[in-house]
Amino acid sequence: MPLLHWLSAALLAAVLLSATTGQAEQHLTLTSHVPRAVVNGQAPRVGELPSIQRLSLAISLPLRNQIDLDDLLRQLYDPQSPNYREYLSVEEFTRRFGPTQDDHAAVIGFAEVNGLTVTETFANRLVVDVEGRVASIEKAFHVTMGVYQHPTENRTFYAPDREPTLDLETPVLHISGLDNFTLPQAKNIKPSRASDGGSKATGSGPNGQFIGSDMRAAYNASGLLCGVAPAPCDGTGQSVGLLEFAGYEISDVELYFNSLNQPLNVNNVVPVSVNGAPLDCPPPQCDDFEQALDIEMALSMAPESQVVVYVGSIDASIFNAMATDEPTSQQLSCSWGWADDESSLDLIFMEFAAQGQTVFVATGDSGSRTKANVVWPADDPYVTAVGGTDLTTNGPGGPWESETGWSGSAGMPSKNKVAIPSYQQLAGVINFSNGGSTTLRNIPDVAAEADTNQYSCYDGSCSGGNGGTSYAAPQWAGFIALVNQQAVQQCKAVLNPAVGFLNPALYQIGVGSQYPSDFYDITSGSNGRYSAVSGYDLVTGWGSLNGPNLAHDLIGSVCPSNGTNPF
Repeated sequence: MPLLHWLSAALLAAVLLSATTGQAEQHLTLTSHVPRAVVNGQAPRVGELPSIQRLSLAISLPLRNQIDLDDLLRQLYDPQSPNYREYLSVEEFTRRFGPTQDDHAAVIGFAEVNGLTVTETFANRLVVDVEGRVASIEKAFHVTMGVYQHPTENRTFYAPDREPTLDLETPVLHISGLDNFTLPQAKNIKPSRASDGGSKATGSGPNGQFIGSDMRAAYNASGLLCGVAPAPCDGTGQSVGLLEFAGYEISDVELYFNSLNQPLNVNNVVPVSVNGAPLDCPPPQCDDFEQALDIEMALSMAPESQVVVYVGSIDASIFNAMATDEPTSQQLSCSWGWADDESSLDLIFMEFAAQGQTVFVATGDSGSRTKANVVWPADDPYVTAVGGTDLTTNGPGGPWESETGWSGSAGMPSKNKVAIPSYQQLAGVINFSNGGSTTLRNIPDVAAEADTNQYSCYDGSCSGGNGGTSYAAPQWAGFIALVNQQAVQQCKAVLNPAVGFLNPALYQIGVGSQYPSDFYDITSGSNGRYSAVSGYDLVTGWGSLNGPNLAHDLIGSVCPSNGTNPF
């Protein structure tokens, strides 16, 4: 064969091979993956990850029509817009903003060609979960997976030696799971860690410790009425979604309610495994403190709600399951903190807002000193960040009497450098008194009891002296389940009357005349650098909830017949 013809044939074969194997020009992902400690040499390399070890990854794709989505979200939460709270279904969101079917299929094909197994896909096409050997991962992303000595913790971690590139034209936003430099941290305090040994409480649990039903009474959540013959709302017809990085023992939840002589319908607790994560958590190998307390707090506030416990190992996969698992839970709670690319999760939080889902995230328990990789994702602009208080009630099971800012309540301008959202730029929010930032997202937004005076059951036994903002976040999620239950009954002409992403409404209430009746304004207490002051502050946000009044104004904004529109 003449040389020219041979070269042409070889070139044609190369082109055909490229087309059939998915080979293309290498493209970087849209985000970074190499931990800073690896880049600057603070973490010395001590070896390589075994080539046969298997890792689970979540490949995130970018949204389409981002500008249009930003505009839609403004309309959905603007009471003057004709689209006010006209939420999208998962199918509608995917059709308008999700990655295209072709891009989604291209990522799946890329994974399979490179020896990775696709373990789960989602209706919104935002995330593709894969699993495979390290050798396949290194080849697919053109990296070497090293083992490094952690610079501040007594352990090693794995991470890529360079930013991943893909032989794929389709843009990829992020690949979660390529490193374990930071591990998820539950935002709770056990008695052995409590700095004050557990302060004296006025609760109805053993030794005066607070229990979940005390919070329902103190914040007057039982004052929300539902039904033809009005009775206290109990969460019927609503579900609360919980994000967890480990399973739980239902026997611990049963022990909690049995020890308090309170009813429990265990069928209301629904476990969901994301990517085959274990749903159980047998002690002593596994600690289900966080998981059990989240369930106990949510059910104490909304006893007849369904609590859906999403258990997984990768943040993007768990949150994406919560966004696409129909029917979606309208109220969600997360009591964990970690470090990962923020933009990939931000897209999912935007989807929550577009679908009318409310997300509460505990801020943390080391006051203003709480680290950035513990705070996140509480400082995302599309979640409601929940800080902590020290509550006093008028006796066991009694009404609210007083409240101060809890010293452990994580509050500060975003250490992750998240820009200040529009709702915090309202006149009257940030001022000299509270010391908030005019350029960065400030946390918390709201607060609830979190001091180390709580009774909980976990790991096969019960104890007092527990605390943390982990208690406050599921309390708020349970409360919104009651609000949405009441909204369904009072706004029958509205297809989906859920109050949705709370922050735009909360901040309008905070700067308005309804604030003194809707919130308990907490004006004393400090978390270290910041102090609780009148109005908004960086210890307790707007404060804790006054149940019926806050519900009235939140529902009134959806269903004006319920009362005067507060906006």
